Amino acid sequence: MRTIKYAFKQAFTQVFRNRTMSIASIFSITAMLLILGLFFILAVNVGLATENAKNKFDTLQIYLLDTTSEESAQEMIQSLSTVDGVSEAWYFSKESAMEEFRVRWGDQAYLLDTLAKNPLPNSIKVTLSDLSKADAVIEVAKAFPGVEDVPNSQDFIDQILKITNGIQTGAMAVIVFLVIVSVVVVSNTIKLTVLAREREISIMKYVGATNWFIRGPFLVEGMLIGCFSALAAVGLVMAVYAKIVELFGQQALLLLSTSLVPANFLTTHLTGVFLPLGISIGALGSIISMRRFLDT
Repeated sequence: MRTIKYAFKQAFTQVFRNRTMSIASIFSITAMLLILGLFFILAVNVGLATENAKNKFDTLQIYLLDTTSEESAQEMIQSLSTVDGVSEAWYFSKESAMEEFRVRWGDQAYLLDTLAKNPLPNSIKVTLSDLSKADAVIEVAKAFPGVEDVPNSQDFIDQILKITNGIQTGAMAVIVFLVIVSVVVVSNTIKLTVLAREREISIMKYVGATNWFIRGPFLVEGMLIGCFSALAAVGLVMAVYAKIVELFGQQALLLLSTSLVPANFLTTHLTGVFLPLGISIGALGSIISMRRFLDT
């Protein structure tokens, strides 16, 4: 316990004694984590949009002509219910579609009141039991008289998945590069402290101090720098993201039919990622800087 108290006391002393380099290290790691956080937020929101799109893909919507009666639509539903791959089919009126739009638009729903008439078509919604049968079901639906269009979103889903994979690959490359840069910066900061205390370290070794007793304060110093950086980065990232949600959250719902991930939810998870990462970067930089001065 005494050794731990000594390590923390010395670490805090060294951080404030070498505050210029400590601040430089904190800025470096914070900048790295800030960029990482923005990539993290982008990946999470793209992932959410992808999952929403995939969940919607198991439901086909068959748009009907205005001249198609509900009785004709019910006949189509009976025929579709016998098609392989169809789990359920039901009639979806233009009035129900408008109510769905009102709910989706939220506070902006009053804009729909300016419409002279409901421009949405009646439709049939089909739930698929097997996504691989989607193309076959669409071909059957298109053959019915009175059908205006049957959108196929498979190409859209494929594009979204490609974008998601590209973002994840790019994010990993950026993360690896920035982590390496941060470790080097922290290592150099700790190394300056070690050089300034080289004579003191030599005396401690002569009187029998173990390598871990000597290494402890420097290790804690690196971890403190990483911890401060992680907390600063979380605060900055969430401040930026909260502003993004405020400005573009409603537009994302209208344009993409999906909401942005809540800021409060991301704060908890981002802190859980950044704190261990920042502390690990600081500890690794400290260990690297001490290798040439202590036997490993």
